[in-house]
Amino acid sequence: MNDDAFLTYVGDRLGALPGVEAVTLGGSRAEGTNRPDSDWDFSIYYRGDFDPQCLRDLGWPGNVGELGSWSSTPNTVFNGGAWLTIDGRPSDVHYRDLDVIDRVIAEAHEGRFETEPLWFHLSGLPSYLVLAELAVKQVLTGELPDVAEYPPALREHAPDVWWRQAEAEFDYARRYHAVSGRLTQCVGLLARAATCTAHAVLAARGIWVTNEKQLFKHANLDEVDRILTTAPPEPTVLGNLVDRVQTFCAEAVHAARSTL
Repeated sequence: MNDDAFLTYVGDRLGALPGVEAVTLGGSRAEGTNRPDSDWDFSIYYRGDFDPQCLRDLGWPGNVGELGSWSSTPNTVFNGGAWLTIDGRPSDVHYRDLDVIDRVIAEAHEGRFETEPLWFHLSGLPSYLVLAELAVKQVLTGELPDVAEYPPALREHAPDVWWRQAEAEFDYARRYHAVSGRLTQCVGLLARAATCTAHAVLAARGIWVTNEKQLFKHANLDEVDRILTTAPPEPTVLGNLVDRVQTFCAEAVHAARSTL
């Protein structure tokens, strides 16, 4: 089937599952930045409860996780999903609890958010990512809250939260890993700190983030890649490396804050 027929097929099947109030297409396919080999990112929005077994019963091959299987924190935004092959297309299905989303939206408009640990993400993901998803979504079935503007209170407060975490990562890398020549651990913390910096920059600019894949590009932090390629397991050089990355990141955050 062609892409339009595929979206109709998936939207109708997912939208008919018990408890599901809406289905969206997200990710690069919704944003128009996809490559031919990009997967398909779907989200099902439910209220009250959702039983993943009903998704398994559709018979699509792949792995269907339980609620909460993607995070160690209960009642989270990123509370599980499935990796499937649908009509030969690699497809992700994310679970989204509308009661949680209502709370997160209210908190974001007050400038508050939580950072949740999630597989494959260096610094975790901010709960306000669901607002970004809603802002770029393509609704296939049902209705969802209309989110377009980046909350002003979030632009004001989120950069400080992210930068505090980045500074702590830099400090720990410098004091405990660089001085001992522990290359992997030092560079790992620098990667986390730079990722937090990117979140700070984009929050200050009011730019939505849906994942970490393009963070450095959108925050103009690609220079960090070049700096880290010079890292050897020597304490003095590693210490200087931490200073260089922190200075570069601090300048980026300062420039982004000036746009507020």
